[in-house]
Amino acid sequence: MSGKSNMKFLYAGIVIALLISALAPFLASPDPDGLESAAGGVIEESRMSELEEMEPVVGSPMPDYSIEGMGKSGEIAAIALGTLGVLAISLGFGKVFNKKA
Repeated sequence: MSGKSNMKFLYAGIVIALLISALAPFLASPDPDGLESAAGGVIEESRMSELEEMEPVVGSPMPDYSIEGMGKSGEIAAIALGTLGVLAISLGFGKVFNKKA
């Protein structure tokens, strides 16, 4: 692949990632799954409710993948900002650790 087609591929990937981030709040299940569901199967219910009531050591800038007071648009913005942040960090690491043969 040439450098020009690599850039087109990169831009297409970014557009697809942002499209997924815009659709995610409408497609996500409201039921707990993943880590929360697995923890519920392993930890006693009384201990689980105790853990849920604890305050976090460090607060999240966008808890529950949303920006307070903005509704669904806040969820879209939070996920899009997170996606762009991860992409920026990844590109930064790529530049730092890039080794030409």
